[in-house]
Amino acid sequence: MAVLSWKHHTLIQSLLERGPLTEKEFHFIFTGITGQNPGTHQGKFNDYLLKINRELSYVQLDLRACRDPYDGRVYFGVVNNVSDDQSKLGTKYSVPQIAFFKAIVEAIAQDVTAEGTICNLDALNIKLDNQVLNSSGSQSQDVPTAFKNFTMSHKEKTLDQLVKDKWLCYTEDDNIGLGVRSILDLRSWFHNAGVPSCQVCNEAGFKAKLCPNDGCAVRIHHYCLKKRFSQKGVLVCPSCDTQWQYQPPKAEPIEVEDEETEPVQSQPSSNPGPSQPSLRSKRKRQRLDNAETAGCSSQASGANRKRVTRSSAHPR
Repeated sequence: MAVLSWKHHTLIQSLLERGPLTEKEFHFIFTGITGQNPGTHQGKFNDYLLKINRELSYVQLDLRACRDPYDGRVYFGVVNNVSDDQSKLGTKYSVPQIAFFKAIVEAIAQDVTAEGTICNLDALNIKLDNQVLNSSGSQSQDVPTAFKNFTMSHKEKTLDQLVKDKWLCYTEDDNIGLGVRSILDLRSWFHNAGVPSCQVCNEAGFKAKLCPNDGCAVRIHHYCLKKRFSQKGVLVCPSCDTQWQYQPPKAEPIEVEDEETEPVQSQPSSNPGPSQPSLRSKRKRQRLDNAETAGCSSQASGANRKRVTRSSAHPR
């Protein structure tokens, strides 16, 4: 078994301590440690990652890269390859919080419009009864007391915490999307859940552009479309030959740190307790007031209603 140097340890520690890092941030740390730029020493960089992953595999961990479908940026993070009762003991989230998070992920993953988001009000109105399973795997009629006592206030605090921890993200249109940690960690879950893949990169297409042909099930990420259009100028669907038109995505993820928070390079991230107030909480309460008045317009648009008819063409 190869022995990792302090340089390898520092790279691992930076990801464990600060959470998923952008490619730019991770390359900056790598350059500071090794004195070599990954852009000009790609082989050296890949060798470091390969050596780290060989050692992490002994404890069922993996240093993984992914591309965020909301902003197109590449992120690096360390993820757990095993989902069992023992690994769940390490989480700081309660059982109702985990069930709440799971329900949000399922709602986003199963959306046939491939918007990759859920309305804030819809998320808060999620009932946890459907997340209660009996020993046979079917839905149980007995709802735990902890689920019954999981109030709207608990859901609001949980959303803030999940965003801070990068499991979820807020978009500019005040909806909720999947955070980079979910994208990194839930890759196998997306596949097992039958989430349609992007036709270009074969990654989960929960946030993607749908083929203009309503009878076609092809999905392509926005950044994959942008790359293809920059190469060819005109793009037709690889399945039905319908011509595509590219438009940049409207919603981009909002930085989860408050305005006074320093960049990640100079200050490691920390997870606030449930009782700590934040500017996000104030903004979210304002969003809820607006949503209760106007409704979740982004989820009820005519275009979205039209796409619901594609459910037979898009497996869940």
